[in-house]
Amino acid sequence: MSVMTKIWEKAKKNKKVIVLPEGSEARTINAAGIIKKEGLSEPLLVGKKDMILTSAEKLNVDLSDIRIIEPVESEYYENYISGFYKLRKAKGVTFESARETIKDEIYFATMMVKSGDADGMVSGAIHSTGDLLRPALQIIKTLPGISIVSSSFIMELPYKDFGEDGVLLFADCAINPNPSAEELASIAIATAGTAKSLCSMEPRIAMLSFSTKGSAKHELVDKVTEATKIVMEKAPEVLVDGELQLDAALIKKIGEMKAPGSSVAGKANVLIFPDLQAGNIGYKLVQRLAKAEAIGPVSQGFAKPVNDLSRGCSVTDIVNVVAITAVQSVL
Repeated sequence: MSVMTKIWEKAKKNKKVIVLPEGSEARTINAAGIIKKEGLSEPLLVGKKDMILTSAEKLNVDLSDIRIIEPVESEYYENYISGFYKLRKAKGVTFESARETIKDEIYFATMMVKSGDADGMVSGAIHSTGDLLRPALQIIKTLPGISIVSSSFIMELPYKDFGEDGVLLFADCAINPNPSAEELASIAIATAGTAKSLCSMEPRIAMLSFSTKGSAKHELVDKVTEATKIVMEKAPEVLVDGELQLDAALIKKIGEMKAPGSSVAGKANVLIFPDLQAGNIGYKLVQRLAKAEAIGPVSQGFAKPVNDLSRGCSVTDIVNVVAITAVQSVL
């Protein structure tokens, strides 16, 4: 059974309200119809109601059982203005500027999640990553003990040789260009949570470098070794080791030779890359050359689940990311 099939099954068992602030966008409307039909969540569309219904009719999508909310006309509008003002007044936000801000569908949807009126949010089909992250960081913020929002990819290989029966998590491959040691540790801890919640796997985390256990000396290696120590201190229950080269992390014989006695070397299922260049290149190499399915990026570290889409996403991508967000919101 594929990872995505397992995620669908989990989502169906705990139907969550997932808000889609790009409610009038055609792929989002099509996805909402599928999500409702498959029972993956209770999708909630935000936008101009007349526009959404007109588009749905043209697309032949039945939205009769799906809630549609128009921010200014909704029962939530005034409360969200007050809530946002209280959250941001120390940053110079006035009550009137809060009123204007909450007219924006993404800010409105983010307040829905913050207030518990929705369990999670998915956006990005027609908005940039910054358009999503900005309100989420201002309103929802990060989990306690997590200093940074990051992303991970679930990599499902066509063979079972590596990771957890061919499944590995790679992070961070989409958000943070050059994380500090403290930030790298937060990325590792957040990815461990993603491994458990979405893949039902016990994480074995390899903190990757071009060095294994001091085989090279450089400040870039020092960052990874320091990050490993921080993970051990902050999350002693998590299996982690570093610094490890990729072959030492994944191949048993090499792991035993280069890092004898390690609980992770040779059997890692979570790979933490030292920076975004390495992570982004790494996941694309595995996706293209090893024919792995790359599921993600999955946002992690937020206090409540928020996920970003590519503007080139398909209807299927939206459906899958909503299922992922629904599963994340169970925890």
